[in-house]
Amino acid sequence: MTPEEARAHYNFLLTLCIRKAEAFGPLALAFIKDHDFSNLGLQPEEQFNLLMAVADAFTDEPKRYSLKVDCLQKAAEMLPATTFFDPGLLRQIQQDIARLKAEADLYGSAMKPARSVLEPSSTAAQIIVETDMPDYFLSIAQQRAGSYYQEKYRLTKEAKIAQHFSSTTRHFEPGTTAVHKEFPGACAPFLASRTGAWHVTLPFDLKISRSPEDPLDAGVRIWYAKIGYSFPLRYEMGRLCSYYDDQVLDLEMTNPHLLFVSVSPLKEWDLGKVDRTVASDVPFEIGLPRAFLEGTNMLGPYVQVSCNIKVWFDAAVMSLLIQGAPDLHEYGLQGGAGLLSRTYTSEKIASYVGIGSQSWQQGLSFNFINMHLQLLPNCSTAVVPANTPIFSVYPVVARGKYQVRDVRSLEL
Repeated sequence: MTPEEARAHYNFLLTLCIRKAEAFGPLALAFIKDHDFSNLGLQPEEQFNLLMAVADAFTDEPKRYSLKVDCLQKAAEMLPATTFFDPGLLRQIQQDIARLKAEADLYGSAMKPARSVLEPSSTAAQIIVETDMPDYFLSIAQQRAGSYYQEKYRLTKEAKIAQHFSSTTRHFEPGTTAVHKEFPGACAPFLASRTGAWHVTLPFDLKISRSPEDPLDAGVRIWYAKIGYSFPLRYEMGRLCSYYDDQVLDLEMTNPHLLFVSVSPLKEWDLGKVDRTVASDVPFEIGLPRAFLEGTNMLGPYVQVSCNIKVWFDAAVMSLLIQGAPDLHEYGLQGGAGLLSRTYTSEKIASYVGIGSQSWQQGLSFNFINMHLQLLPNCSTAVVPANTPIFSVYPVVARGKYQVRDVRSLEL
């Protein structure tokens, strides 16, 4: 930026400031952060005025105080070089800086209380995972899910700057991108539910459809599914048959209760160790997705995708909430939700429990993480790309370990 361009932009910013335009703060802060004043040819008085105006424009919230203090400190350093230097004004700026720092410290101590108060036990609760694809589900899938959400919800530099400013008088200016700050990624709980959870993804595409057209290449399963009943089917000689025998069924391919579940060849090759049994008569990139497909089942209209993920945890301390990933609806699906709280009553069945005699298993409950997916009411086809978060797992405090209290009872 040349000195002429800098002065023109400075005059433009002052015009916005005089008009109390909502865009002044974001544009002025971007101008300050992106350029070196010493090389722009602006007078000390001009630099001081701009810094003070930006400091005054910040939203009065403690989390903005660090930026506000930075502007005030730069203004205090610039003040002695101006023609209107006044020790009283400098003292007032320094007092404002001290006040903001003190309030920021109070804010920080309130937001981050001593850990010992919240966590009297130094031993963190553990969730132990057994799976036949440990490298993928425990590490690679979490990295892919994190990248997916970061790329989808990462705020632009302009949006981050706009977060720091508000305006007492707002005008309808949807075309002014400098004030665009209401993005989903700006909501901390919204983003934490995505980046802070443990996600289940698949290394291939998954398609669920009510129509037989265009199935994915690696394999397809056909189900008759409705509330209260489901049955697997196969297609032979132009007719639908029972999956278990040769019974020919009087069902047309347009039957509204039919569901077609198909998978693509592998799209993610960085899988690490894979212990799942894969058919030897097809390539691995076909066999692994097909092994998942053969393990699918139905729970009424819900497609149950078995991931062979077994989790062990102390049910006296926590439960595990599993539910469809927050953005699953964008792909035309809704996920079932469930609370894993204790070992199933079938824990006495050896094939379910497995060995179950390891020392670390003592006192722990176990459960399985499966995905339950249903098409949205007005959606006939849904395709979820590989490495897209499909289900999420959230540790929650076990029932009986918390109380719901009326604040009025505490005031008494």
